[in-house]
Amino acid sequence: MEVQLKIIGGLLVVLALLHAGFPRYFKWSDELQPLSPINRQMMYVHTLFVAFTVLLMGVLCLGFAAELVHTPLGRVVALGLGIFWLLRLLIQFFGYSATLWRGKYFETTVHIVFALLWTYITTVFFLVAMG
Repeated sequence: MEVQLKIIGGLLVVLALLHAGFPRYFKWSDELQPLSPINRQMMYVHTLFVAFTVLLMGVLCLGFAAELVHTPLGRVVALGLGIFWLLRLLIQFFGYSATLWRGKYFETTVHIVFALLWTYITTVFFLVAMG
């Protein structure tokens, strides 16, 4: 399981770094213009903190995989992370409208890849939590 956690750690670090490109990719300078300054700034700030949280999860998995697997506190942390990623998996299907991806090759591919990624991460964390 330690190897799986290190793989997840690497994936999470990459995912966190990808957040830096969100404003440009999603054209936030244009898309968010009609919003009030507070709502526009909240998008940037919340994205920064999501990226930072994902980065910290990745660093935790890379640097402390053995502790996550072999200590009671590590297993409790893994349970919490498993719940976090399970909720993210559910949001993939129930938080986003299927009209955003259905019938669009690239968007459908991204949807499936991330659904599989969230499933993998969730499963590993729950397996670690169960000992």
